[in-house]
Amino acid sequence: MSRVWFEGSLETVAIWWRIYRKDGVTIGFTSHDRDLVFDDIRHLTAPGMVPSAIRFSADFEPDSAEMSGALDHAAVTNDDLSLGRFDDAHVAMGLVDWQTLERETLYTGRIGTVDEEAGSFTAELLSEKSRLTADTIPRTSPTCRARFCGPGCNLPSPKFTLETSISEVANGGAQLLVHEKISPANYLDGLVRIVSGPASGLTYEITSIANDALVLSPRLPAIVSPGDRLELRQGCDHRWATCSDRFANAINFRGEPFLPGNDLLARYPSAR
Repeated sequence: MSRVWFEGSLETVAIWWRIYRKDGVTIGFTSHDRDLVFDDIRHLTAPGMVPSAIRFSADFEPDSAEMSGALDHAAVTNDDLSLGRFDDAHVAMGLVDWQTLERETLYTGRIGTVDEEAGSFTAELLSEKSRLTADTIPRTSPTCRARFCGPGCNLPSPKFTLETSISEVANGGAQLLVHEKISPANYLDGLVRIVSGPASGLTYEITSIANDALVLSPRLPAIVSPGDRLELRQGCDHRWATCSDRFANAINFRGEPFLPGNDLLARYPSAR
């Protein structure tokens, strides 16, 4: 049976919350005046960084919450926020007894929009119920709906991933050249993940090819420089021909390339 919180006149209760960033970094915080360690995570004392009231609803409308604080904590800096390290990160928060470390999770979700103003930040938190607004029923499409090397595609990601280093950053960070000799066309619609240097963990999409250079979105920040290591993941345009001929993966194609479209219904009969 779970504990009943705040039933006494004096409670040894603090708030805890965690941020699971997409680059693999997990950061824990607590409103207590000293660090707390539980679940193998050190929760850093951050009394000035607090979540707002959490509103739960009985219907399908997403539960709402916010988190705000000053940009003076070493774990949350303006540079990290502007680089997108906290974008779409998973969040969990709850209560903890700072004497017994008995705890309970009250809210899970992910970070939505982050606003910064006058040295402080406010992060909108999207509850897990916000996923119910997504259209989970597959619709027919001539292209594959699966993420390349993801569930449904079933191709092994390491087979199409190359680790190399940056040779040149051009056009204000929009273009990238690497030391390894590659066929740039194979990496169109692929990904670049920085694995060394100050930007380690950040991921960028390869949107086009320009004179053998990889064009990225968004642009690389100024902290990325030649010599930094990165991972290049090949891309896929999700067409039947590419899946069948290039990857020999037609059995896992998640689309309907031969299904007649709506234009078939608008055709006029013709005399023979």
